[in-house]
Amino acid sequence: MKKIAPLLIILAGCLWGTMGLFVRHLNQMGLASMEIVTLRNILAVLILFPGTALKDRTLLRIRPENLWPLICSGIFSIVFFNYCYFSTIARMNLSAAAILLYTAPIFVMLMSLVLFRERITGRKLLALMMAFSGCCLVSGIFSAAQALTVSGVLLGLGSGFGYALYSIFSRFSLNQGLSSITITDYTFLFAAVGSAFLADFRTIAAALEAHGFVLAGFLILYCIVTTVLPYLLYTAGLSMVENGPASVLASVEPVVATLLGLLVFGETPTVQALIGMCLVLLALVLLSIGGGRKTETEQL
Repeated sequence: MKKIAPLLIILAGCLWGTMGLFVRHLNQMGLASMEIVTLRNILAVLILFPGTALKDRTLLRIRPENLWPLICSGIFSIVFFNYCYFSTIARMNLSAAAILLYTAPIFVMLMSLVLFRERITGRKLLALMMAFSGCCLVSGIFSAAQALTVSGVLLGLGSGFGYALYSIFSRFSLNQGLSSITITDYTFLFAAVGSAFLADFRTIAAALEAHGFVLAGFLILYCIVTTVLPYLLYTAGLSMVENGPASVLASVEPVVATLLGLLVFGETPTVQALIGMCLVLLALVLLSIGGGRKTETEQL
């Protein structure tokens, strides 16, 4: 099972990479970013909890000591990350926002070194530098015309930090013996509660009134493809792979987004984007062939 763990994480990144396709269509149907996030969280809860109850009701049992990492994962990772990311987009261009988001593997490796004593090896550092450089090239940050702002940079770094926190808090939950299904279920339960305070439900009601079952069906598909499946896959892979490599493996997301932009919207990637995609893919190969978690004696 450990051999397929990197594949599970890469597949999760691929599914996250489809998010832009759904969000563009949902924007056209009258939903803003935070409303999309809130509906995604609520629908995830409505799908995950009944599904888990049918599969194995014992997976929904948690102890009081399990609550703090699950609440933190939902509020400080999912909600905080989305709030910071969308606020960054409002202040800066998309390429700059995207590259600040992909500082996440750096935060993950540093926090994992301190909290879980995961060794930072030469292989990890090389893969991290390749993946980050590749994301820079794919996003087009070097050709970005819009000036950076202090508030935008701070919020962008906040989005990367929040994105990284999912790996950290999920590791605490995994170490407590919770399954990947349980962690995903409760993460989105608390995320749904938190994000509800940031959404405009009048906008949601107007969009549903205008598009009815078409919008509802599209939202359910969006939730399954970009939320339920990838978070289950990522958390399952995280149980067998260290936090740092897992975060880098998931950086396949912007590569998939770029390829889908080419195939669906006819957005031709630049030469630097193609070079960036190759760098990210090489980083994934580098980590995959060295996959698996370290044994206790290999830790610091």
